[in-house]
Amino acid sequence: MRLSLAPRQADGQRVAPSRKVRVTDEPVRATDQAVATAETVALVLDEESPLPETAADVEDLARRLRGHINRLGVMVPKETPVLRHAQQLGSAGAPDGYVPSRVYLVQLAKATQELAATVETCGSGRAKQQQGRRRWTPRINILRGAVFALALACLVLAASVPRA
Repeated sequence: MRLSLAPRQADGQRVAPSRKVRVTDEPVRATDQAVATAETVALVLDEESPLPETAADVEDLARRLRGHINRLGVMVPKETPVLRHAQQLGSAGAPDGYVPSRVYLVQLAKATQELAATVETCGSGRAKQQQGRRRWTPRINILRGAVFALALACLVLAASVPRA
């Protein structure tokens, strides 16, 4: 019995993955990433947001911020000081104690916010640079047609050669 690896919806139905990948998907993902980062940073830095109550809440927010740092770090050059500072803060664990853990969380949120601002300023130039290197890949039907035409040409050539 073969099991499908297709993802399932909540009601148990399988979801077929899309075959076509549009070029416009990348800017949408970058925008979604920026929105998600802003929401997580707002959970920590916004004045109306409540302070995390337990150590598990602090660790969950720190894990989210570390994830944003990892995803945003791909979009900026590695030698950027903001990225290095955010990665250093993210690699350190949350300290024990109520006040030190909240201070660490605020520092991590500010570093993530600075990194997001850096991505906005230098990310657009990098996207244009990567877009210039994109190569055209033919669709499968074009490849099939080219192979068929080549096979037909070989058949015609072989039929036109006189027999000995």
